[in-house]
Amino acid sequence: MTTSKPAGGRGAIAASLKAFRRQRIPIKVIGSFLHANKVHGGFDCPGCAFPDKPGRPLVDSCEQGQKAIAWEMTRKAADATFFDGRTPEQLRALSDFELEFQGRLTTPVLYERSTNQYRAIDWDEALRVAATELNALDPKTVAFYASGRSSNEAAFLWQLLARSYGSPHLPDSSNFCHEPSGYALKQSIGIGKGTCQLDDFEQAELILVIGQNPASNHPRMMAALYEARQRGATVLVLNPMAERGFTNFSDPKNLGELVSNRGIPVANAIHRVRLGGDLAALQGIMKALFELEARDPGKVLDHAFIDAHCEGLDALRDAVTSLEWPDIERESGLGQSAIREIADCYAKSRATMLTWCMGLTHHPRAVETIQQVTNLALLRGNIGKPGAGLMPVRGHSNVQGDRTMGATSQVSTRWLDNQSACFDGVELCRDDGCDAAAVIDGLFDGSMRALLSLGGNFGVAAPDAPRVLDALSRSRFTLHIATKLNRTHCHPGEIGLLLPTLGRTDKDLSGGQAQCISTEDSSSTVRASRGVQSPISERQLSEPMIVTRLGDAIGRAPAVPWLALADDYGRIRDAIEQCQRGVTEGFDDYRERLEKEGRFHLPNSAAQRRWATASRRANLIPAALVAETPLSTALARHGADVLALMTIRAHDQFNTTVYSNDDRYRDVAGDRRVLFIHADDLAQRGLHEGQRVDIEALVDDGVSRRAESFTLRAFDIARGCVAAYFPEASGLVPASNYSTGTRTPIYKEVPVRLLAIGNRI
Repeated sequence: MTTSKPAGGRGAIAASLKAFRRQRIPIKVIGSFLHANKVHGGFDCPGCAFPDKPGRPLVDSCEQGQKAIAWEMTRKAADATFFDGRTPEQLRALSDFELEFQGRLTTPVLYERSTNQYRAIDWDEALRVAATELNALDPKTVAFYASGRSSNEAAFLWQLLARSYGSPHLPDSSNFCHEPSGYALKQSIGIGKGTCQLDDFEQAELILVIGQNPASNHPRMMAALYEARQRGATVLVLNPMAERGFTNFSDPKNLGELVSNRGIPVANAIHRVRLGGDLAALQGIMKALFELEARDPGKVLDHAFIDAHCEGLDALRDAVTSLEWPDIERESGLGQSAIREIADCYAKSRATMLTWCMGLTHHPRAVETIQQVTNLALLRGNIGKPGAGLMPVRGHSNVQGDRTMGATSQVSTRWLDNQSACFDGVELCRDDGCDAAAVIDGLFDGSMRALLSLGGNFGVAAPDAPRVLDALSRSRFTLHIATKLNRTHCHPGEIGLLLPTLGRTDKDLSGGQAQCISTEDSSSTVRASRGVQSPISERQLSEPMIVTRLGDAIGRAPAVPWLALADDYGRIRDAIEQCQRGVTEGFDDYRERLEKEGRFHLPNSAAQRRWATASRRANLIPAALVAETPLSTALARHGADVLALMTIRAHDQFNTTVYSNDDRYRDVAGDRRVLFIHADDLAQRGLHEGQRVDIEALVDDGVSRRAESFTLRAFDIARGCVAAYFPEASGLVPASNYSTGTRTPIYKEVPVRLLAIGNRI
């Protein structure tokens, strides 16, 4: 893909300014630039979880972060006048963009099926309704969903609320994204977190970027890659699509490039791996690596590291060296020469970072694939040294922190025991609970009767989104703590509550004093966050305040001093410190360190070459080259008619939040029903660019799935693969298929075929 306009550069600055103008708050962009990601007196960006650069004197934010900040700082309000008398059907007629563009939620809102209308209520009534509904339900039929945009303090209280109420069901947004990363890393190196710090980008000789589009999803990572490339590091990309950020990127902070409006290729090479083919590509790289080692014994693999730290070398060597190159090429979509080039670069690099995102996690074999990434790192000792390591780049800014705080359906006995000791013997539900996939199954069959959400847009983020939204409408009770209106809110249960909360940018004066919250980024750095603007409404309460008021109103855990906790968030951090003892390293003196230092790093055992596995060694885990998947089944049944679909974000989008119908980096304007496809796949099917088609999912589970009227757009994408935006294409993703071991939906490996409007192609 060639274009005269680079990613980043002038366009990024212009888009940031435009975001504030559209919200009619142009002057606030100055405060945003000055305070975003600043530890002292600033707030953590509500966007992605990429690490901050401490001490950066000027702007430490990006275009996508500024859009998220403007979206939250808006003074537009979805107030009582907006809601009163409206029906769910009227709200559903609005687009996802239009729903959030109404502005901030400013008052509690109640929906009752008996009237089929929303109405504004006060907080006393909202808490009374919530307590009445929850106390009438079996707690085992109630799920508490946690979004990655909440704080550590709110997430801790949320899981305490759920378990003290009697529910073990704590699905979280990680179930939809990086669950396979944590699971795979835990098996391989003993900890489910990445091992890198931001400084490693400054020392790496080679950076492998796998299954990722950072220019749109983590733009500050593009700055790190750009700087690495400028100093001579090699950047190799494995991705089905040749995204603009890799081919032409301009640093918005580089004055010369701003003037010229020209960028540089950040990637030395882009290898267009087929969807689901990363596992084969990684095995091919390891096969080539073992062949290099055989020709030059002791000079390619890091035998000292392997002997001291690893298990399973012989089994891994036998598995990958027995593979045939034609099979690797077929499964990966890459040629042998390209794979050998990657292996050669890797063998020469003295320090290599391996980064990935949901291009690896959204597949049936995601766990096995990430274990091959880890194998590759271990073979050359690229864990626990400067400029090297594993870096799963997470989405929502605190999705990692939520999990650290226990907002998940399976936790250790020690974590539960510590909470009981901390709160005077409070009785907690100790069962393993349902993950998001099991909650969805429960909504479908009616066994899950209520969903409470701490942020997020569960019904749209989920696979089979139309079916999930319909199932939510059939439930008894829904409760959403949110800053803005979204589509899930338009599908309430028989009784539905919307509770307005403060955002990251809002000043929090809960308990009559200035409060701060904390978050954890992808590098395991915990940092303080303080809002800078006055809330738009006095009826907006902080997340900790709402959760503690719910706990007090429900009344099932009197041993927990709910209201006192919300008056001073330092007390919440004291409780977290006590509960983390023997569970997670690094929370000693949590309150004091956050107040004095503003940030601290949680130790990572693997980064210190300590392996918390059963053998106390890192595990090299082989995998079969081929396994049965929904895609392989469809190909066997339908042949060349089948394409592999992945759902993606547009550039003007963050997760389920849509800022406009444009995608500047893919030259799309005013349309989100677009299907990106290779030009040769168009020609093979007798199709042409601009033609509109329907898309049919080919999943053998008895459910018919079809998305209508998508415009075909030729793109530099791997053959046999297509891409469409979510949520427009989310209805094609089956809830019945997910990654082995973690039940993460297969958003990026859905077998589909194209249908001419009204006819089969």
